[in-house]
Amino acid sequence: MDRDIQLTKQYQALSNQKRLQIMEWILHPKDHFEPQIDGDLVDDGVCVGRIVDKINLSQPTVTSHMQVLADAGLVSSKKIKNWVFYKPNRSALSSMLEDTSKRLL
Repeated sequence: MDRDIQLTKQYQALSNQKRLQIMEWILHPKDHFEPQIDGDLVDDGVCVGRIVDKINLSQPTVTSHMQVLADAGLVSSKKIKNWVFYKPNRSALSSMLEDTSKRLL
């Protein structure tokens, strides 16, 4: 994918207040979520159910938000048992910020 298109997609994904809030939380999961029974908060990511409970939106709405972040390459998902866990793609986020810095500063 062309880097300009990817960068635009990433910023569009983060332009939504709820998605930006979720990204902040999952970048520092131990500060925002209790330990999980299945899956480590850092290694496996945060269970979608935990995100649903914290952000007070329906599960389909949160899943839709997470799909936008995943399509932009900002998060990855992993299924454990019946749940989906999301964790940030730190290298994509770092690359996004670096590209922006080069272009604008």
